[in-house]
Amino acid sequence: MCDGMSAVRASRDPAADVSTSDWRVFAGEELSPILRGALEMFHEHGYHGTSVRMIANRVGVTVPALYYHYENKQAMLAALLESGLRELVTRARQAVAESSEDPVERFANLVECLVLCMTHRLQWASLDSELRHLDSVNREHYAALRKEIETLFATILHTGTQRGIFDTAGVTDTARALLGMFQAIVTWYDPAGSVSPEKLAERYVGIAARCVGVSEQVLRWLDSRGGTRPDRTE
Repeated sequence: MCDGMSAVRASRDPAADVSTSDWRVFAGEELSPILRGALEMFHEHGYHGTSVRMIANRVGVTVPALYYHYENKQAMLAALLESGLRELVTRARQAVAESSEDPVERFANLVECLVLCMTHRLQWASLDSELRHLDSVNREHYAALRKEIETLFATILHTGTQRGIFDTAGVTDTARALLGMFQAIVTWYDPAGSVSPEKLAERYVGIAARCVGVSEQVLRWLDSRGGTRPDRTE
């Protein structure tokens, strides 16, 4: 038998290499039936409460057929985590690349992107709490991918702080605190509620901007996101 990571690499879902033309547009995840079934069952019953047989029954295949594609339940969890995170990284890169060199615009785009992903991909985002069930190899692999988001955020914060636009006590700590705030959305957000993902993202851009000490003038500009930032001199 191959090890857990080999199983993930061999059967990684095509969505792991997602390519999207618009980071704000979310269609359904391009998951295989097995991974779709696993995602739904993990979301409904938790990783520990879900058996391989339950996933097989949801998908409509036999247990041996499921094992043909994935070595074990952990391999399915690892594949889902990697697939979703690669989509998040792709969208985050596009959100930053679409903006100008202005750190405020980059910051706003990245915050918007992350909140949209947390809400539109709620089932996947909820899997982050199941990381403890991964072995050390899979956990380190996922952590390395997730580090890219933290680094992207910290780089923007560092640039803005150096230019006197942001006021942060510590770039790394601030980035981690904000990312934790976004991740916590999955614990309370209701897709059937009155607040759309887009409206929530708009609100969180303002909340996050206040957390990094932007001026009221810039906050007003963020509300409209039109034209050149009024206090921009660089």
